[in-house]
Amino acid sequence: MTELSTPEFAHDADTALVTGATGDVGSWVVDRLADGGTHVVGIDRDRPEGVRANADFRAVDLTDQAATWETIHEVDPDAIVHLAAISSPQENPATRVFRNNVSSTYNVFQAAGRTGTDVVWSSSQAAYGALFAAGAWTPDYLPIDEDHERRPEDPYGLSKVCGEEIARSIARQYGISVTTIRPATIFSPERARARPNEDGTDLSAEEPSGNFGSYVDVRDVARMVEAALAADHGGHEAFHCVADENYLGRPTAELLETVGGGLPDETALEGKQSALSNAKAADVLDWTPAHSWHEQDDGDVSGPTWL
Repeated sequence: MTELSTPEFAHDADTALVTGATGDVGSWVVDRLADGGTHVVGIDRDRPEGVRANADFRAVDLTDQAATWETIHEVDPDAIVHLAAISSPQENPATRVFRNNVSSTYNVFQAAGRTGTDVVWSSSQAAYGALFAAGAWTPDYLPIDEDHERRPEDPYGLSKVCGEEIARSIARQYGISVTTIRPATIFSPERARARPNEDGTDLSAEEPSGNFGSYVDVRDVARMVEAALAADHGGHEAFHCVADENYLGRPTAELLETVGGGLPDETALEGKQSALSNAKAADVLDWTPAHSWHEQDDGDVSGPTWL
């Protein structure tokens, strides 16, 4: 599928500060913004070993309020992209996941508000509660839109709900624009789960509830960040970042009936359509996914080399 053109920033964002800059998502975002001519200041706990044009890096622990505020004031960016988080609640102590994600988000957002800097940041599909639910999880309706109730049981999903409330609070208090992106499970060209046999996938082998096969390509996440930076909305807005179809290649309703808690009464899914709707992103951000996991990708699939 073809790449879309690079949009311009809505507020002449010549410099963007990107947190989580050496992570699986942040590194791709740094590359895309820098390739588009934006000067990027990447923030992570450790600097990368390599270098690249249009990008500088600083080692900052975002749970340290003083260091976070000092860095953002010194850089004085035109926009902040907050992607730093611990995203593996099954591999880290619950308290560490929650405390790290909430405190770092609060510190970044407070500094953004006090400097009048607009923010784009990554929440997660986990905010709804299905991804790490202990048992079967049934949505209130399908497809799930951004207004669906968020009811996580796990520390990661809970930290993202808290982060979204911080985003709303900061947008109200300081009058800045905060865009929340809720990605589905993120695949990258070199790090995607094995393709299933679409004709013989044993759906019963899937984890209960899980993400209902929802996914998005990391390059499309970077494109949504770019589109959100170019948007000119006030206050706080949330958007799903998700491919049009599930990655299992089977009817989504069949998947939910097998591994979820059943189908809600209000179900309007067609075939392999994703359980998460991306209609709002298309309407407001003019963003649609450019990469499908089920189609041959003839473009450049090399990842960031400066890591």
